[in-house]
Amino acid sequence: MTQNMCLVAFEISNRYMSKSQGSVFVRIHAPWQVLAREAEFLKIKVPTKKMYEIKAGGSIAKKFSAILQTLSSPLQPRVPEHSNNRMKNLSYPFSREKMYLYNIQEKDAFFDNATRSRIVHEILKRTACSRANNTMGINSLIANNIYEAAYPLHDGEYDSPGDDMNDRKLLYQEWARYGVFYKFQPIDLIRKYFGEKIGLYFAWLGLYTSFLIPSSVIGVIVFLYGCATIEEDIPSKEMCDHQNAFTMCPLCDKSCDYWNLSSACGTARASHLFDNPATVFFSIFMALWATMFLENWKRLQMRLGYFWDLTGIEEEEEHSRPEYETKVREKLLKESGKSAVQKLEANSPEDDEDDEDKLTWKDRFPGYLMNSVSILFMIALTFSIVFGVIVYRITTAAALSLNKATRSNVRVTVTATAVIINLVVILILDEIYGAVAKWLTKIEVPKTEQTFEERLILKAFLLKFVNAYSPIFYVAFFKGRFVGRPGSYVYVFDGYRMEECAPGGCLMELCIQLSIIMLGKQLIQNNIFEIGVPKLKKLFRKLKDETEPGESDPDHSKRPEQWDLDYSLEPYTGLTPEYMEMIIQFGFVTLFVASFPLAPVFALLNNVIEVRLDAKKFVTELRRPDAVRTKDIGIWFDILSGIGKFSVIINAFVIAVTSDFIPRLVYQYSYSHNGTLHGFVNHTLSFFNVSQLKEGTQPENSQFDQEVQFCRFKDYREPPWAPNPYEFSKQYWSVLSARLAFVIIFQNLVMFLSVLVDWMIPDIPTDISDQIKKEKSLLVDFFLKEEHEKVKLADEPAQRSQGGGNRSRRSRAASSAPSGRSQPGSIASSGSQHTNV
Repeated sequence: MTQNMCLVAFEISNRYMSKSQGSVFVRIHAPWQVLAREAEFLKIKVPTKKMYEIKAGGSIAKKFSAILQTLSSPLQPRVPEHSNNRMKNLSYPFSREKMYLYNIQEKDAFFDNATRSRIVHEILKRTACSRANNTMGINSLIANNIYEAAYPLHDGEYDSPGDDMNDRKLLYQEWARYGVFYKFQPIDLIRKYFGEKIGLYFAWLGLYTSFLIPSSVIGVIVFLYGCATIEEDIPSKEMCDHQNAFTMCPLCDKSCDYWNLSSACGTARASHLFDNPATVFFSIFMALWATMFLENWKRLQMRLGYFWDLTGIEEEEEHSRPEYETKVREKLLKESGKSAVQKLEANSPEDDEDDEDKLTWKDRFPGYLMNSVSILFMIALTFSIVFGVIVYRITTAAALSLNKATRSNVRVTVTATAVIINLVVILILDEIYGAVAKWLTKIEVPKTEQTFEERLILKAFLLKFVNAYSPIFYVAFFKGRFVGRPGSYVYVFDGYRMEECAPGGCLMELCIQLSIIMLGKQLIQNNIFEIGVPKLKKLFRKLKDETEPGESDPDHSKRPEQWDLDYSLEPYTGLTPEYMEMIIQFGFVTLFVASFPLAPVFALLNNVIEVRLDAKKFVTELRRPDAVRTKDIGIWFDILSGIGKFSVIINAFVIAVTSDFIPRLVYQYSYSHNGTLHGFVNHTLSFFNVSQLKEGTQPENSQFDQEVQFCRFKDYREPPWAPNPYEFSKQYWSVLSARLAFVIIFQNLVMFLSVLVDWMIPDIPTDISDQIKKEKSLLVDFFLKEEHEKVKLADEPAQRSQGGGNRSRRSRAASSAPSGRSQPGSIASSGSQHTNV
């Protein structure tokens, strides 16, 4: 009879049977000898006896730091790591030959839990299993369903009654509750409990959230500027003036009548809230903001690397993924005439690293071909859905225009429903594309986990980026560009004209599209996908355990063990979904910020909740992840940097093409008689002779209050009485050249300022650079002093007694060597049997 087995957290204790779940738990404990050996092999930096003070710089810097610390004391979490951050231990890679350097008071507590779990996981990853097809490591055993899972144990329950405190309970009280949203994050404690990789994620998320505060303030000021100057905006006042009586051409064929431009007064006034000169300044500010954020993150990353002893660490050797090993073995078996048993016995796992065993491009070509075809298909599918929504907008607008009751609200109804459809499609495709990207990466068969993760991130980001931003790009740069003109409209299908922008331009609709998609993604993904779905899964598992009949268990009434409690939690699947959500949000904040200055505000409100939501998920709902040591956030920084540079180009085109900023400037300084915007609306409207409308497109049963000879439409074209009627006018080419010039000037100016900011802000803080140099000098002095003390202690007995000198030297040499025996009772509970590994 076989049973599912779960490997929990080198000595192997008795197997523990869970009667209710039918699973066998094997608990693994690493004794001191194993920890010391592997810490030396992995070159893990540990604190030495020597401590030194971290200087804050000059007197002014010290006073400022003291004042800042006093003011922020109510915001500091009450954790031990924040009690004294002015003293630091010298760190040095662990060595069993230099045990005298370290302050080892208690061997069981010398390595923290995250380091111990990392050591155990490294051993399990490279241990060969000869009984399971000679597979390498615990990941292969899990992939082959020999074990179900492997995870380190949590320190205890986070909501246990009483005053007994552990790191998990402390993190829950001071970090993973919504009631402490105003406090800083205990980054050092997060790193201690979860490892450097997760610690860096929350440090990055905290810095990003704090940087959203100034951008939110400036965004609100820009929005308020638009509200304050709305009554002074001359073009919107001209559009709202009923005396001007601009008679506009019909918006659709047959069923639509002529209309007055003053009926679009509300849209024009609302457009000014976002389409004003302040948005240009805000776009430049946000481009510099993105550069400053990335530069400050590099500085914070270096600072954390210094305090977490990550400076100078080498890249750890990665082991092959189980799928890669399986693919290599299948290749070997196909190429050889030996039997499977003979081939597996002849090749050890180490042989997989030889050149002849590696997968060549011919082996990977089917996977690469499938990836290329699938990604192109997914992108085409996204564009097809966007086109489908465009067709829906056109046909719905035409249908609603036939009814007099709905004719007045056609544009609002079509825009709102189309954006909601886009939002639903984006949310559905997000989940599908995430699964597809994972499947495509698997069939590529990457060799290592890092390569697998990087390729997965690139595919998922590409698909989700196209999915999230395609509708927004359409509204920003394509809607209303291919409409044609009265008498020569462009038709999608027979009788359905391409849709036009509102009289105030497409910027207002772009703002609506961006805000609904951004807010909808944040609210629905946070409330349903991140909160609701895990709770439903937990409730389902609980109901399943209660309804399943189990064997009679005499210990069932006892308090469940920690491995039982952790097994019922959700498995940790990586940080990719967390980073991806924030990267897409970063794109909303930076790419189209010229059309929606309030985007940083909504991102800030979301992130205040997101930090505590992710914290609660890691502390209470997920199994404890394996501690991973890393120096940076990897490929995510390159993606952020790319989005920051791309945002400069996008905002330049939004201001130049989508908004009316450039046409207003051209009119004010080239065509206005008094240097103001009086007459701007009339300047942007062209004339059309209604007698030249195509047969069958004229308004039926027109109820317009006056006879119409000429109607107006928004474009720069020659009037019907000109020698070249309806051709593009000189004003059109002037505005077009001004738009292109603005894009070039704006892009180069902002890029220059970004490079200047990058140059002015050093990647490594000066105080950290000085401390690293100081630490190297102190480390040399500490070595010399300890060696001198060691030689002095060895020479003293020789001067006392010549005869007992040899015995004394042997005794002192033995005292400096590591102890080969762990303390009684430090490994497991009494009565347990152990097998050393």
